[in-house]
Amino acid sequence: MCLVTARRPAPGACLLAALALAACAAPPPASVNDALDLIGQRALQKHVAYLASDGLEGRMTGRPGYDKAAEYVAGQLAAMGVEPAGPDGWYQPVPLRSYTLAAGSAEFTLHGEADRRFVYRDDFASLPDPVATESRVRAEVVYVGYGVHAPEFGYSDYEGIDVAGRIVAAYRGAPASISGEQRAYFASSLTKLREAAARGAVGAITLRSRDAEEKRPWSEAKTLFGRRPQMRWITDDGRAADHFPAIRVRTYLSPATSEALFADAPISYAESLDRMEAGEPASAHLGIELTMASASRHTPISSPNVVGMVRGTDPALAGEYVVYTAHLDHLGTVVEDGETRVYNGAYDNAMGVALMLETARSFAAFPPRRSLLFVALTAEERGLLGSDYFVNHPVVPASSIVANVNLDMPLFLYPVADLIAFGSGHSSLQGPAERAARAEGFALTPDPMPEENLFVRSDQYSFVRKGIPALFLVPGFGPQDDGIDRETIFREFIGNHYHKPSDDSSRPVDWGSAVRFARAHARIGYAVAMGGPRPQWKEGSFFGERFATP
Repeated sequence: MCLVTARRPAPGACLLAALALAACAAPPPASVNDALDLIGQRALQKHVAYLASDGLEGRMTGRPGYDKAAEYVAGQLAAMGVEPAGPDGWYQPVPLRSYTLAAGSAEFTLHGEADRRFVYRDDFASLPDPVATESRVRAEVVYVGYGVHAPEFGYSDYEGIDVAGRIVAAYRGAPASISGEQRAYFASSLTKLREAAARGAVGAITLRSRDAEEKRPWSEAKTLFGRRPQMRWITDDGRAADHFPAIRVRTYLSPATSEALFADAPISYAESLDRMEAGEPASAHLGIELTMASASRHTPISSPNVVGMVRGTDPALAGEYVVYTAHLDHLGTVVEDGETRVYNGAYDNAMGVALMLETARSFAAFPPRRSLLFVALTAEERGLLGSDYFVNHPVVPASSIVANVNLDMPLFLYPVADLIAFGSGHSSLQGPAERAARAEGFALTPDPMPEENLFVRSDQYSFVRKGIPALFLVPGFGPQDDGIDRETIFREFIGNHYHKPSDDSSRPVDWGSAVRFARAHARIGYAVAMGGPRPQWKEGSFFGERFATP
C-alpha cells in the first residue's frame, strides 16, 4: 500500500502473531552478558534477507515496499516484547512533499554579446524547488571557493566579497585545514545554503572538482539527475523544513560549462581548482550575468517512522531515554533499458536495521534503569528527513532524550578489528564507546576518511542539531596481520556497490564480526541506560557550543 495520507500501514497477520508471541516471552536473564548472548547470527541473517529482498522493491519512502518493511519491523519488535511508542501505534507518520523538475523547464543561459544557452543534463542539472512551482533568476555570478565561512578556523570564502543579489558558485566540501567532524559541518550543503542565503545570495551553482570527476565523470553523473523525486518534510503551517526561499534556483555544472562560466573572469576555472585544492580562498566576481530557471511539480505523501519503547526499571530514571536509530528506507527501483532494477540496500541499511532489532531484543529481555526508544527511520536517503522530523516532533519530551546511538551501513566485508564512533569525541559518550569496543575485542580508531564528511550524512546529525549527544558506530579498516587489504575492499564497495543495485544479499558478510559489533553497539546503550549522569558535551566541543541548549 502506498501511503498518501497520515494513516498507518495495515498490521497484517504477521504482526498479530508477533503480539501473541510477546505474551509468552521468557523471563529476564540474570545479567547484561546474558542479554547480549541473545544476539545471534541466525536472526541477523533473517532480518537482512527479508529487508533486502526484491519483494520490498528497494524500500523507497512512500512506496508499498517501504510499508511492508515498516510492518516487518513493528512485528519483530512486538515479538520481542517492545512496546509501541508512536502517535499511531507503532508508527509516527511523517508528512512529506515529493517534488520533481518539470520536463523541459530547466534553463541555464550565459549573457554577453551573444547569449549562450546550455543543454540540460549534457551541460548542467538544476534541482527542483520544494515550494515554488516556477523559479527564475538573472544575476551576476560570484565565485566563492568552497562557500565556507569559518573564521574560528582562520578561513572564509566570503571575506571582502559581496554576494547580495548575486548567484554564488562554489565547490563541494571544505578546506582540509578544518579538521575532523568540524570539517563535515562546514562541508554540508545545509550550512552553505544557510550562509549564502543570510548574505543575500539569490541562486547557487555547484562546481565540479577534479576528485569528483575522477570518482564519477559527468558523463555518468548526468544520468542520475532527476531519476528520483526530491523530498522535504512539511511543517504544521505548510512550510518545507530547511528551505531557504531566497535561493531561487540551484544548479550543478559540468566541467565544460564551468570553463565557459570562468572564460572572461579574473580567475580561470583551472586556477580556481588549484586554489580550492590548496585550501586558499580566491573568491572573485566573475564579471558575467546568467539566467537560471526551472519549474517544479509537487505531490504530498506520508511515510512512517517505526517507534518502539523498552521502559526503564528505575522510577527516578525511567523518564529519560536513550534513542537507538537506523534508517529503514533505500532507493527503490529504476527502469534501465526496459529492465526494472531493484536497489535492495542490503548493507545500506537492511544491515543497520537488523542490528538495531537484535539490540532491541537484548534490552527487552533485560531492561535497564533508563528507558530506550528504537526508531526505524524513513526518508534518510531523501535528506535525513525522518530523523529531522522525529527530533522536531519527539514522541517523548525533547528534554528527556539523553543520547542517540545511530547505525547506518555497517560493512562486514572482512574480519573487523576496529570501530569508529563518529561524534563520540565531542561528548562523554566517548568513554562508553571505548569500553564497549574493548569488551568485544575491537580497537576504537579515528575517522580514516574525513574528506567524506560522514558525520553530517546520517541520522545522528539530526539529534546533534538539537543539542543531543550522539554517535554513529561503524566498522573500521584497521590493520591486522592477515594479509587482507581492508581499505581497498572498503573503497571497492563504495565505488562499485554503494547506492547501486549490487548492494544486495550477494555481498559477502563476516557474520562473526557482525555479531560482535552488535554486542558492542548494545553495550554503549547499556552503559548510559544503567544509570549515572546524563551524557554531556565536552567543554569546548564545537557541536556542543553550537547546538546545546544553555
